[in-house]
Amino acid sequence: MSEMYPKRDARDPALLDLGELDRYERASIPAGPPPKQDPRQRVLNFDEVFLGYSEEQAIVEAARCIHCPSPEPCILGCPLHNDIPTAMLLIEQRRFVDAANVFRATSNMPEVCGRICPQESLCEGSCTVAGYDRAVNIGKLEAYCSDWQRHHEGFPHYQIASPTGRRVAIVGSGPAGMAVAEELMRDGHQVVVYEEWPKPGGLNVYGIPGFKLYKGIIFQKAEWLESYGVKFICNTRVGQDIALQTLLDEYDAVFLGIGAPIGNKARLPGEELKGVYQATEFLVRANLPLEDLPARMRSRPEIGKHMAVIGGGDTSMDCVRSSIRLQRQAGMTDAVITDYYRRTENEMPGRAEERMHAKQEGVQFEFLVAPVAFHGDEDGHVRKLELQRMALGAPDASGRRSPQPVEGSNFLVPADVVVLALGYSPDPTIGNSMPELEKGWKGLFKVETEFTGATNLPGLYAAGDDVRGADLVVTAIAAARHAARAMDAYLRSLDASPKGRLENIHITASTLVAAE
Repeated sequence: MSEMYPKRDARDPALLDLGELDRYERASIPAGPPPKQDPRQRVLNFDEVFLGYSEEQAIVEAARCIHCPSPEPCILGCPLHNDIPTAMLLIEQRRFVDAANVFRATSNMPEVCGRICPQESLCEGSCTVAGYDRAVNIGKLEAYCSDWQRHHEGFPHYQIASPTGRRVAIVGSGPAGMAVAEELMRDGHQVVVYEEWPKPGGLNVYGIPGFKLYKGIIFQKAEWLESYGVKFICNTRVGQDIALQTLLDEYDAVFLGIGAPIGNKARLPGEELKGVYQATEFLVRANLPLEDLPARMRSRPEIGKHMAVIGGGDTSMDCVRSSIRLQRQAGMTDAVITDYYRRTENEMPGRAEERMHAKQEGVQFEFLVAPVAFHGDEDGHVRKLELQRMALGAPDASGRRSPQPVEGSNFLVPADVVVLALGYSPDPTIGNSMPELEKGWKGLFKVETEFTGATNLPGLYAAGDDVRGADLVVTAIAAARHAARAMDAYLRSLDASPKGRLENIHITASTLVAAE
């Protein structure tokens, strides 16, 4: 940064009049990352790593925003186009609830996006202040003000539109499903959400560990939606426990927000051995109270002295960091957890912040290696992992240099437990149950456009990962909000009488309503 604008010793807002600062003076305020748990302590719990800003720290960090002229880069960099500069100014003025409501005007889950969005490649990646110092810590400030609102006033109280009498079924209670539920509830429609897991929340509860996202936030959100009349029907898998056609017959419109939850297989010898897990099963059994899991999963995953995770994305970091917590909580201080990735760290698709946290917590990394086979003992349990050295070749379709096997480089490493974090694909259950529903790559639902979410079947909409493939929470919410607008217009255009009554919901014998 230029010597014209020396850094200030200004973490205490009492030391300066924030309102009188010009852009250059704002940019000269040192960045202030929020405090977090010490790595030695946090590996002993599944609590959130970040402890959050204090009120004074949040005010000064927000004052680092230089309020660029329109079009503001941070707004353009956010898939939801949150009005970030206005929110920063309100935080600076201690108007935390107003700041939270600015985020809520365009986002249904600012407390979630503020925690798990890859801000470094979205809003913060576009922040002009990054040219002077670190970008404004937009994500942590988004989480701060929305948390402040929840803790002091609860979720906002909305004026709901007059009841339309129209009924909507939402399949899946992840980010897309909850966003659509909130929008259509506010539009005056009756909303019922079907969820295959025992508790509402979908990906946010069953896919993201507690050290990144406190699950109580999602349960509070579900309770808030219930207070406005939204109903959650859990332990019910559409396409299996209840037919999609039944929902289309009984409701005026249906939204599919099932994500892309099926873990990709390695398709290698020994993959069926005991001790080899798919990432989702491993994570849910490691991270959630057993009573919040299906009966078939109500036990902790195995842990061992030598644990291996295969993959390079955020899910692999969730797995290694969950593994080391299980090891340390079991008193296995000499146990090892290693992440194996076929490219170098420069090509890893996950967040650098997550890798940094994993390294701080003691996770080991082995790059330029790919699994070849899993070797087991006489009891059919994995004991060794066979790997092959790789070298980087020409860029592939993703733009990253493609890994090429090095002939004759195979080697074995001990592995008592292996977790496969190789990406996700769509769940084919619904698509297979309704052949007339148009599908695309790997069974993803085809829609007219992401600005409507309309499928080829009247009254049936979809958005999020089940349309675009495994992606971000923020992109799922953005597409879901578009779909909700299109659904509201469709429902208001219908001439026929609404279908049935809310109390006539079809519920299978296995259905439980999550109302606690």
